[in-house]
Amino acid sequence: MPDGRTLRRFVVYAGVGAIGTAAQYAVLITLVTAGLTNPVTGSMTGAGVGAVVNYWLNRRVTFRHGSSHLKAVPRFAAIALLGVAVNGLLMNLLTRHLDANYLIAQVAATGVVLGITYILNSVWTFKGHGAEAV
Repeated sequence: MPDGRTLRRFVVYAGVGAIGTAAQYAVLITLVTAGLTNPVTGSMTGAGVGAVVNYWLNRRVTFRHGSSHLKAVPRFAAIALLGVAVNGLLMNLLTRHLDANYLIAQVAATGVVLGITYILNSVWTFKGHGAEAV
């Protein structure tokens, strides 16, 4: 069972992530409704935009990380790419194979990716190296 500090950090991570998620959904909806791309590609493009937003906010707010960007950026990018890939796989499965509405599929994919990236960013990207608890 998580302690109070871990729970607080997850709540902050999710709150900060909501800003990046809003950017992702804005890109997704814009690209799909304009007919520029399909939901899977639109979602993955939006996830990339959201990842950039989330790096800056999580580094400063959630984990209060003080070490060099040279150490944190490659780690965050690796986890963000994993998140984009998982997001794309889930969107493909849900929209193309299970015929789910793309926004409902995106909500489900967002929840899964949130859990995965929080755990990995907590234990690897922002662990130690000047990070302090929220």
